[in-house]
Order: sequence, then structure tokens, then C-alpha cells
Amino acid sequence: MIIFIKIDVNYKPSKLTFTEDDMNCGSGLEGVVAAETLLSDVDGEAGRLIIRGHSLEQLVEHCSFEDVLELLLAGLLEPGGVPWPAALGAAREEVFALLPRTDPRLLELSPVEALRALLSRLADGADRATAMQLLAAPAVFTPALIRLRAGLDPLPPDATLGQAADLLRMLHGTVAPECEVAALNAYLVTVMDHGLNASTFAARVVASTRAGFAAATIAALCALQGPLHGGAPGPVLDMLDAIGQPQHADAWLEQALRRGERLMGFGHRIYRVRDPRADMVRNALLALAAARATPSARLVLAEAVEAAALRILLREKPQRSLQTNIEYYTALLLDALGFPRTAFTCVFAAGRVGGWIAHAAEQVMYGRLIRPQSRYVGPQVGARSLTRAATTDAGTR
Repeated sequence: MIIFIKIDVNYKPSKLTFTEDDMNCGSGLEGVVAAETLLSDVDGEAGRLIIRGHSLEQLVEHCSFEDVLELLLAGLLEPGGVPWPAALGAAREEVFALLPRTDPRLLELSPVEALRALLSRLADGADRATAMQLLAAPAVFTPALIRLRAGLDPLPPDATLGQAADLLRMLHGTVAPECEVAALNAYLVTVMDHGLNASTFAARVVASTRAGFAAATIAALCALQGPLHGGAPGPVLDMLDAIGQPQHADAWLEQALRRGERLMGFGHRIYRVRDPRADMVRNALLALAAARATPSARLVLAEAVEAAALRILLREKPQRSLQTNIEYYTALLLDALGFPRTAFTCVFAAGRVGGWIAHAAEQVMYGRLIRPQSRYVGPQVGARSLTRAATTDAGTR
């Protein structure tokens, strides 16, 4: 006897309405404090980012990627006894040993999907050794995947180099000029932590269950790859390619808005003013262009498109603050450093992984299991009917 239960699936909940006491729980959790943290403070009204008591501008100007990792993770991991650059270099060598020499299935995936698969090869511990491997992994796997997709062999790490320098060397096969290392280092520092963004919150939720750092990092990467989060920089270049010339910017942007399309690289969920990270990445890009002493047609185009977009958005959407965000100049910088746009999210992960691990460790140390409530808006008992149909299957007894 097989019982079929037929349920009316045409029911749709009415539009939700919330009072002030609901704290906007139906609108993406704006205003809801989900954690207390010592790590970073995002001030969207003032356009300011503070990490462990230091402004983003100070860190980008004076610190290496390893310096900021040490600052961010201070007191959250057991002491290592080895300077951070050496420890991270050794971790890159350990991670490279986990890279499969032959796995054609990896090349069938997008770079970020392949990175997710490779992260799954790491043990899911909650100790310093696991954390170090995870901090190193995106910087090792990303250039390896890019080279494999280009038909080239991955290059082993050089533990004597810093993370930014080694990432570029493993990508291109030669030691990168200092101007390129400085540009990538500025980017990795800029994106390392940014409050409870979607991917970091995902990491904290998983860590709150007492799963390991690897599980938290993989969950964070899955959130990062979405186009409303870290998956957005690549389309900035698509937009610039479609516009083509500075004189075409106004017409193209106005038509895109009339079609109801988002202008990639503009607007942010938190910042009501210009994203301060956008200026850090733009400064790095300008310094790189100056060091190369070669004019960049794409940079000229990008600056013209930015000016046109800000002018048009102010006119067409005056009720909203739609300023340049970090994605806009990230796309230009990573392209200038030789990364394919399909791998931009992987490079983002190479920087943001520091924040993921720090937040996961902080959640384990100070937090509880994250278990919010939901409000049921479906029908009440008895509001819907069930129908049953009975059949006899001769082969089933």
C-alpha cells in the first residue's frame, strides 16, 4: 500500500509587515547585533574601517599582509614560536603538497568552485596548524588553478617570500617587481576583514557549532562567491568592455539604468558614503601605473566611467547614496596584476581568509551557538486540506 498526500501548493504568504521592535528582521538583519567583536568596526555613515584599533589607511600604508594577520589573530590562536612570515611560508609548502597532480575534474569547475574542492582536502581542526594551512591555502591553490587551466604546471611556493610576493611568483613563474608586490599586498590587507559581512557571518555560524576552521572557511567561501558579495568584481570589467570608450559612458550607463540593471561597482549595503576601501585599492592601482610608467587606456576609461556613473546616479536616484565601492577598482587592480577575471573571487578569498579565521576563533572563544528564531507566516492548523489516494502495488507487501 502506497499513500500519496496531496498538498495545496498555491498558498502564498501575505506581504510581511514588521514593527520597530522587530529590528528589521525581515530585511536582511539590518540593525541586529549578532556578535560582539574585538576585530573590526565598519562605520558606514563616516566611511571608516577600523581593525583592532588601527585605521585601514594606517595598515595599508605601513603593514604587510603578515603583519595584519598577526594583529588580527593576536590572542585567538595558541602561540606559534615562529615569526609569521616564516610560519606562513612553511604552511604554503604544506598546502602545496596536498595539490593533486592529476584531477581533470578540477578544470571542469570554475576557479572558485575548484578552490572550494581543494580546501576540502585540509583537515578540519580548530588549532593553530589548521589555521595556518587555511591562511596559506587560497594563495597557493589560486595560482595553481590558473596555471592548470592555462595548460601549465603549478609552481611550488618559496617559503622565503612574503605571501603577496609568492602568490605572484607562483602565478607568473618569475619574481614580481616590488611595485606589483606592494599593490597586491595593499589589496590583501584592504579586504582582510570587514565586520559581519555575509561570508564572515557564515563562518561564525559554522564555528559556533564547534565545527573546525576548515568547515567555517568553506562555508564562508560559498557565501563569498555570490554575485551580491565577492563574486561581483569580474562584471565591472565586463561593463567597461561594453562601454569601450569614455565618450560612450553616459549613454551606456543611462540605458543600463532604464533597463533596470545595477551598475557594477557602485553602492554598498553599509556605506552611505564612499567605500574607504575603494580609495585604498585605487591608490594602489595608481601607484602601480606610475611605477610602470606606461599609460593605461583601461584606467583612463574607468575614471571617466566612474565620474559619469556618480553623476548619473545622483541625478536618477537622489534618494539613495550610491558611491563607488571596493569592487570597482578591485577589478582593475587584479586585472593589471595578471589575474583572469574568473579568479577574482579566489584572490579576494586569499585576503579575507584572515578575517574568517579570526572571527571563527573569536566565536569559539567567546560566543554561543548561533540559533536565531524565525517568524512563521504560513497557514494555521486546519487552514489547508490534505487529500489521500491509496493504491495497491502488487510487488509491495
